[in-house]
Amino acid sequence: MDKTMTICFTNNKGGSGKSTTCSNVGAAMAMAGKKVLLVDGDMQLNLSLSFFSEDEVLKMAAGEKNLYYAIGKQQDLTDFIVPTVYPNLDLIPSSTLMSSIEYELFTKWQREFILRKCLQKIKDSGVYDYILIDAPPTLGGWVMNILCASDRVIIPVEASPWGMFGLANMFDFLNDVKQITPELSVMGVVLTKVDTRKNYFKQTMETFKEMPDIHLFDTFIRVDSSIEWSQDSSAPVVEFKKSSRSAGEYMELAREVMEYGSR
Repeated sequence: MDKTMTICFTNNKGGSGKSTTCSNVGAAMAMAGKKVLLVDGDMQLNLSLSFFSEDEVLKMAAGEKNLYYAIGKQQDLTDFIVPTVYPNLDLIPSSTLMSSIEYELFTKWQREFILRKCLQKIKDSGVYDYILIDAPPTLGGWVMNILCASDRVIIPVEASPWGMFGLANMFDFLNDVKQITPELSVMGVVLTKVDTRKNYFKQTMETFKEMPDIHLFDTFIRVDSSIEWSQDSSAPVVEFKKSSRSAGEYMELAREVMEYGSR
């Protein structure tokens, strides 16, 4: 890969493990020697909380060094980058004020491309191998903005009875976005919160086998208490407990993503 690739992690259903997957794939890429920029596009701040304490995140959210402030001013995002404690891994934090971003973008000229413009200088610089964006669990103007700024899309899906609910709406929305950003493509779906003992997991796998147009990553992420402990410690599980099953799975998923993205 000879240029920066921007990947959006999105699902219109909450609780899919989207932020956890984004943070751990990013951290695993950084551990593999790739330079990674994470962008927290969600007012829930979960991606930011994956690397900083609650006090630090709330301080950044209340100040002027966050994505909300930059988008409002339509500024180059370079000055909003915050280094994490991990080598090769930086973050642009979010703000709780992102809840009003849809309204504020509504009257802007070419509003679908504001984030793309704000990221352009960073992307053109080639400093980062990957930019990973955590999108909020909605379908609207802001998520469209994120998708228009992305090259690829990864959709985390919870392996549960409700996990696939609304997935058709997600793909319909993606097709709409492709009308204005035809170069956007779905890299694949990754199953999260998997319990291989349950029949529903097998049913979910069978369902995706009947959907040949959708790439399902070979690696899936099983339920693991280490993930919850890592979140409590404001650290990705691949750094918090490298020997855990989930850390190994996220390392393997990151390898798959990098391999698939280099095609």
